[in-house]
Amino acid sequence: MKISKNSSLILITFLLANLSIGQKSENYTQSIAGSDLTIEMISIPEGNFAMGSKDSDNNANSDEFPAGEVKISPFWMSKYEITWELFYLYLNREIDGEENKSKGNEVTLEADAISGATIPYVDMSLGMGTGSGLPIVNVTHLAASKFCEWLSAKTGHFYRLPTEAEWEYACRAGSETEYSFETAESIGDHAWYKENSNGTYHKVGEKKPNAWGLYDMHGNVAELVLDGYQEDAYKKRKKKNRENPVVFPESEYPTVVRGGSWIDDRKQLRSAMRLPSTPDWKRRDPQFPKSKWWHTDAPFVGFRIVRVLTPPDQSEYEKYWGPKEIE
Repeated sequence: MKISKNSSLILITFLLANLSIGQKSENYTQSIAGSDLTIEMISIPEGNFAMGSKDSDNNANSDEFPAGEVKISPFWMSKYEITWELFYLYLNREIDGEENKSKGNEVTLEADAISGATIPYVDMSLGMGTGSGLPIVNVTHLAASKFCEWLSAKTGHFYRLPTEAEWEYACRAGSETEYSFETAESIGDHAWYKENSNGTYHKVGEKKPNAWGLYDMHGNVAELVLDGYQEDAYKKRKKKNRENPVVFPESEYPTVVRGGSWIDDRKQLRSAMRLPSTPDWKRRDPQFPKSKWWHTDAPFVGFRIVRVLTPPDQSEYEKYWGPKEIE
């Protein structure tokens, strides 16, 4: 049977399209050359959702209105919050030179070229522990972003913080209620918060996941996202073309934090709840100028990561990872 040139082109296009669809639908585990630690990544499907709070939500704050339809492209999100163990790989820089035979080709940076965070001289967990499975806290937006850049250089895949819209979409996992689970009364099954945390964060993944298999989206540690905070961000949005919205931060503060934490009451753990970062999170830092990498008063703030299917051009890297050179 003869196959024409046009038919071959159509067949190749079809196969590539289906390969891409297959990749979008699969979870995977990211290995890190030189370490036994891995990061489990959950496939998040594309879709539309109403971002923000309904008018009927009596617990909502004014910055959660008006809710608006948003379209989100597919991506992968880490199943768990990033832990101290994972962050130490970036902080200590002992595996930068380890050969990665399965390195991807989305990012061609070298790991040892990525700016490193300063190593603290005190316990940044403030006594809550840095052992296996415990989530990183007290890191700044810059430190979390540089971890993503370093991980991208190590693996060859483009990782970054989730946008605020991606975070809420993933947290809701198709739900339209205040939480990703049915009733507020069952919050103890899904989250560590003020009433059950005993005054500390806990190992990631000990509570029930949401419908898409993501753990601790509510509570444990609140999570930094990519966006700068604007109180009236939702009011400014156009009614059309709300696709993958993001507000790139233009200053160190305020940026957006989501999900609530072990220190918060249940209202702060709602899917639509927005918290702006503040300079007070470095209130006790004795340095001048204060550290770019560490907070001293935010033991409730950590982060998780996402990987997108279509990485940005290199000229846009600084939007996602911050300045290449850190003074």
